[in-house]
Amino acid sequence: MNPTEKALWFVESHLPEAVSLDDVAQSSGVSRFHVTRAFGAATGRSVMGYMRSRRLTEAARKLAGGAPDILSVALDAGYNSHEAFTRAFRDQFCTTPELVRAQGTLDNLDLVEPILMNQSVLANLEPPRFETSRPFLIAGLGERYSCETSAAIPMQWQRFGPYIGNIPGETGNVAYGVCVNGDDAGNFDYIAGVEVSDFSDLPKELSRVRVPAQKYAVFAHREHISTIRRTVNTIWNKWLPASGHEIADAPEFERYGPEFDPRSGNGGLEIWIPVKA
Repeated sequence: MNPTEKALWFVESHLPEAVSLDDVAQSSGVSRFHVTRAFGAATGRSVMGYMRSRRLTEAARKLAGGAPDILSVALDAGYNSHEAFTRAFRDQFCTTPELVRAQGTLDNLDLVEPILMNQSVLANLEPPRFETSRPFLIAGLGERYSCETSAAIPMQWQRFGPYIGNIPGETGNVAYGVCVNGDDAGNFDYIAGVEVSDFSDLPKELSRVRVPAQKYAVFAHREHISTIRRTVNTIWNKWLPASGHEIADAPEFERYGPEFDPRSGNGGLEIWIPVKA
């Protein structure tokens, strides 16, 4: 079982219990950051967000079945008060626990069922090369994403396109998609950018990232850009656990060289994963 499969098993096996991200990571045999990144790559959801949605889904089932005490259902779902449960329930389903119980139906509720892994990993991931990057600076448009909202990254690149070739201090003909500031909820900052010589004259709307000298495992993604998630999933859920390498605390990035065609999405790119020396 890969880290995501282990995490899914643990979550479903301990759904009524008070479970932390540390517990999930320990059961998966990897770090908190690794399980967060691997789970997001495989499912498009954060670990703890998935657990929360699953608990609320099971709570909705109890309510639709006529559960007499909403507070008991709330406590079983991990909420310490009726008010907190109602807020979370409304955020998830756009209705109240009382209304679901009164109607006795789950119709029109966006339920989150257990995820069945479809093993969407590459059978033959091309082995990476290892390279120590030089320190360099990236400037570009930055956005904060969750696992669930990261499908909007292509639109971010569309917005950044007019900046390319017009940024003060821009160097080279390579573009970078940089992931930084990841948290336990699976949120991260993504910067669509280019290398610059310094940050002094940049427009205020552009984000800035310093990439340090760092050892990286560099993977080639040669297929269409739309299939990149499958490669990323394979790296985090198959290659990394079996490699013996540990993730380093440094930016992770995609490198788009001159061979990449942003209009067609063809030409390939590289995925740089920071690893401890």
